[in-house]
Amino acid sequence: MMPRFSISETPLLGDALRRQVLDPSAGGFVCFEGWVRDHHEGRTVEFLEYEAYEALCCRSGEALIARAMEKFSLRQALAVHRTGRLGIGEMAVWVGVSSDHRREAFQACEWLIDRIKHDLPIWKKETFVDGSSGWVNCERCAAHAA
Repeated sequence: MMPRFSISETPLLGDALRRQVLDPSAGGFVCFEGWVRDHHEGRTVEFLEYEAYEALCCRSGEALIARAMEKFSLRQALAVHRTGRLGIGEMAVWVGVSSDHRREAFQACEWLIDRIKHDLPIWKKETFVDGSSGWVNCERCAAHAA
């Protein structure tokens, strides 16, 4: 069985990912593409770097997708997250689901991206045009560790 969650160091191709989720029994398909934007909190971003604890990410990501499959009665689901250095406009994450009806597809896609961002060990470092950089939401990680 092909993995439903993966980490990739190479650019994500939305059309190819979409084809993996299509199902002739499904009446609805929804995907989310998260892109690197050029700003954050009023500052100009030059690029992002993502790091992940890949083995744990993949295990936990598979479990999240299994939960979504059951919770939302999905036909198919797939998610891929990038790691490495990403430039402005590059796709950082792709989540896609298909289901019998659109409502479940919308709900499942939103639930999955929220869980991926909150639950998985993936870290994002922003580098700004002024040369400064910082890890996003690391205060939450530090508070949790304490």
